[in-house]
Parts: sequence; structure tokens; C-alpha cells
Amino acid sequence: MAIWNLYYDGPAKCDRKVAQLLHDLDYSLQSNRKTKEGSSHQDSVAQFEYINTKTKLFQAKGQPVFSVDTKKKELIGNFKNVGKKWRLKGEPEEVRVYDFKDKALGKGILYGVYDVTGNVWWVSVGKDHDTAEFACVTISHWWRKMGVQHYTNANNLLIIADGGGSNGRRSRLWKISLQNFADETQLKISVCHFPPGTSKWNKIEHRMFCHITQNWRVKLLVSHEVMVNLIGSTTTRKGLKIRAEMDDNEYQTGIKILDKELYEVNIKKEEFHREWNYKICPRKIKICSS
Repeated sequence: MAIWNLYYDGPAKCDRKVAQLLHDLDYSLQSNRKTKEGSSHQDSVAQFEYINTKTKLFQAKGQPVFSVDTKKKELIGNFKNVGKKWRLKGEPEEVRVYDFKDKALGKGILYGVYDVTGNVWWVSVGKDHDTAEFACVTISHWWRKMGVQHYTNANNLLIIADGGGSNGRRSRLWKISLQNFADETQLKISVCHFPPGTSKWNKIEHRMFCHITQNWRVKLLVSHEVMVNLIGSTTTRKGLKIRAEMDDNEYQTGIKILDKELYEVNIKKEEFHREWNYKICPRKIKICSS
């Protein structure tokens, strides 16, 4: 109240004086910063060491290791995209005022596969829902169109994934979908999940998705085909090349997996953090082992 009585000379002058006082006290205007992912688990470091050891073991045997993740959904249409580009003065590209989803165009859903050893990338652009089935179909497409060509002698593969989302450690549908993939390919599939609060360390995020975002800055994502083309044209000085493809399938949400169905999954849980580390084998293999 004392400050108000001393400096008040109209709202505008008062605001400037308060701002000056705050600045003198070492305050500044700041935006929110995304740094908090929740509390980290006490075994986070041990899990990262476990993943690193597992990765080196698979690579030494010539078996594929890849990281997977989904990117945030993108609105399709002439919506504002952050960034700037050169245009004639006074002629900015006009976009919609409000970011309400166009029901006819929908959203673009990106799910990526990063081959850690081969340093190659695959992205599926979906139209429907980000589900465990969509994730596993993407993995299947990568395997049939890229993976099997690079790893002709593979019988095991290692998936490194976040602990939540469509490929979450608690997702029953994720395990059922992986079982179907294992039965289809006759591959043994090992899975390691990142501990809670550590998803930012997923290599696919800062080695691929960030470059995709940078490549389509300012550009209008007016169709799914444009998204696919922009993803496929993303490159870096270090030789990043991405293969992208549309996924026109529809994926049902809210699928309930019964205990009986989950029990039929041919899964072997590892001794260290069984909820984070496990292997799913084809059902024709009676005992799922190394």
C-alpha cells in the first residue's frame, strides 16, 4: 500500500514503476519451461545401465536394436505453424485464427522407429488413433520394408521404449500386439522400458523428431501427404535420412484385454525390474528363453 501511495500517478505510470522496482530486485518476465517429468525412480541409473548392456549384447550378435516413440499429434489444415520465412513485406501467409480440428482433415499421428545400430529411421503417419496396435503395425512395416533387409540373420530384436503411452509397460494391448508380431515374424522380441520421468532421454526424440519439427517450421500441414513428404525430405549434415509412409488403417480405442488373453502371451519377465524388462516369443516356442 505504501508503494501505491508513493508512486501512484495513473495506471500506466504505476505499472512502469512497479516493473522498474521488480527489475531492480532482479526479477524478469519469464515463460514456463518444460523440465519436470515427475519424480525419478531410485533405479533409473541401474535401468539405463541395463539397457546399455543389453544393447551392446544384441549389437555384438548382429541382432537389431531400435528405439520407438510417438510424436505429439499435429492438426491438418492451414493452421499456424511456428517460425518465420522470407516473404514480401505486408504479405504474410494467412492461416486460421482458431486451432480447432477440421473434422474432415483430422490430425496427423507420427510413430517412429529408430534403428540404433544402422542409424536409419522409419515414420508412419496415421490418421486415426495412437494405439498399441498402431505402434506395432508401424514396427511391422519397418521390419518388412527395412529391417529384414539389414538383418538377414536376425532371430531376436530389442525394442527400447518409453514407459507410458501406446507402448507403455502397463498396456495389455501392447503385449498382445507384440505377441501377434512375434507369431508373424517368428522373432523373439525383448523389450526394455525407460524408467518413469526419463522419456526425454529417448534417442528418437532428439535425433529424429526434433529435426522433423525444424524442417516443417512455418510450413502449412495441409494434408497427410504433405506431412509424409516433409518428413521424408528431412536431412541433417550428419546424414540423417528418414523413410515415411502413410497408415490409412483405423484403430479401435478402449479395447479390453481379458486376463485369459494376457495369460496366453508367451512372455518371460527378466529378474531385474520385471515390469520394465521382458521378452515375448512366438507361441510355437514352448519355453521363451535366450
